[in-house]
Amino acid sequence: MTEPHVWRARSADLIPFATTLGDGGFLRDRLRRQRNDQGVLFFAWLRARPAGAVYLWLEEAEEPPIQDHLPGVALLTHLQVHPELRNRGVGAALVNAVEEHLVEHGHDRVALAVRTDNPAAARLYDRLGYRDWGHGTVTCYAQVTLRNGSVLEVPERCYVLVKDLAVVTPAPRGEARVAGASSRC
Repeated sequence: MTEPHVWRARSADLIPFATTLGDGGFLRDRLRRQRNDQGVLFFAWLRARPAGAVYLWLEEAEEPPIQDHLPGVALLTHLQVHPELRNRGVGAALVNAVEEHLVEHGHDRVALAVRTDNPAAARLYDRLGYRDWGHGTVTCYAQVTLRNGSVLEVPERCYVLVKDLAVVTPAPRGEARVAGASSRC
């Protein structure tokens, strides 16, 4: 099976992904936010085909309950995989890229909101180690771009899930040991 390739989005990637996934306005907005260090947009390719996208929101959460209970926690948002390419590891690869980016930048936790009517996504997040945050559901607002270009905010009832990330701190110099080495003096 071919593995998806995931990387930080570039402007040159916008047209193929907007064509494949739709909502070019959303992707343009996220690229703009990325340029302003407000988040990171990741794209996944499967073979030579645009396969999916995810946005890492690094701003304060927009939803007051998330602001209150998870201040400063990065949010994995808008995970999207082309319907024909689902169940091929694309979603997991995108989530993994977000988590690796966060660990590399010193974050120890990530959160996300998943619609209560999206059990397939909830199963993916469960398999990847995300757990309910313990504060009930939250109303989130999805931005839907209409044909005329205007944006409509649609309320969605969501579960909030969190994952603690394993931050690896290197051992101080001189304390590293080689596996199997003897400690005899």
